[in-house]
Amino acid sequence: MIYSRFYLDTRRAKVDALCVLKIAINHKGKSALISLESRLRQDQWDNDRGCVVNHPNEEMLNLYLIKLKQQVDSLLLRLAIDGKTDNMTVGDLKTIVDMELNPHKAATRKRNVKRLFAARFKSFAQSKRASTCRLYMATYRRMQAYAGRKFEQLAFEDITKEWLTGFDTFLSATSPSKNARNIHLRNIRAVFNEAIDDEITSFYPFRRFKIRNTATRKRNLKVEDLRAFFNCPCDKNAQRHLDIFKLMFMLIGINLVDLCNLKEIDDEGRVTFYRAKTHRLYSIKVEDEAREIIEKYRGKKYLIDILDRYKDYHDYCKRINLALKHIGPYERKGRGGKKTVSPMFPGISTYWARHSWATIAASLDIPRDTIAHALGHGNNTVTDIYIDFDERKVDEANRRVLDWVLYGKR
Repeated sequence: MIYSRFYLDTRRAKVDALCVLKIAINHKGKSALISLESRLRQDQWDNDRGCVVNHPNEEMLNLYLIKLKQQVDSLLLRLAIDGKTDNMTVGDLKTIVDMELNPHKAATRKRNVKRLFAARFKSFAQSKRASTCRLYMATYRRMQAYAGRKFEQLAFEDITKEWLTGFDTFLSATSPSKNARNIHLRNIRAVFNEAIDDEITSFYPFRRFKIRNTATRKRNLKVEDLRAFFNCPCDKNAQRHLDIFKLMFMLIGINLVDLCNLKEIDDEGRVTFYRAKTHRLYSIKVEDEAREIIEKYRGKKYLIDILDRYKDYHDYCKRINLALKHIGPYERKGRGGKKTVSPMFPGISTYWARHSWATIAASLDIPRDTIAHALGHGNNTVTDIYIDFDERKVDEANRRVLDWVLYGKR
């Protein structure tokens, strides 16, 4: 919980001495103090009520403190609503509040942020929405681990091709996937691009250091495999996860986060929502097979009961992906004995529903632009804005995919 309070610092002060009034910021069980210009004797401060007493300017000072606390609390509330405080320490909050209360300090810090890469990177990350901020802060922590204490003092010019090569080698010890490491490198490049746009630096190591992707293993199932997976005998718990995977496939490979947040099926038999990843408006016709699964797992607040049963989307994502990897034929030794499972697809995850739908659609000769639109891969061009893509093409494509997978009808 984040909150602020006033605090008269009486440490090491004599009884009649003037003490510094401070405002304390509390976050995640820790506090940070910011000194104010007010100086008071101990008998001029009521700690329980948090106000000035027995002072010739008592009324004016208390009005000043009320206004100041409203300013601080309003700032903390805005940060919390935007989800930015999740990745902030109490020290980060202290810096932001201090800059709000003391604009001259903000100007000085702004100059420092411009010069130092780490500070600029952190500022860039905190300007993003919560989910994106978390990704950038993961990169920030990996850079800290690589560079050690000197990381905070590195200038943009210190992030050379050699530094990036060393960082990539450092990452490879815990992240063998080149494409996974490239996420961190692209985050660094984004900060450089923004700094160049803002004329903070002209140095750009990515002219010589190239981020190259490697081909990834296809994450899709063939039609025969998908049919076998859909019909694999499961216990009740595994069946639930398998049904959700089926539903994702039937809703054109809908992302799990979007499925979790669906609210209703409209009067036209469609689910309409803004994709969490792209914020684009998206609409899918709910076929009868999908509706049957939805009715089986109806939620209270949401269309599906996932968020009624699990802590949040991230919690369920881990659970379903783990469960899917263990679905397969099983044997039980004796009555009530230990169950031994032979997983059908040990590497499967919810993303496979999306990849499988696209691959099967392509095998049915469904046009590429229809598949792209079905997956929400619009280009945000002027043409996209003025031409409303015929949703019937997507509806027909999905029906063809389902008929082929579920009933063998081409």
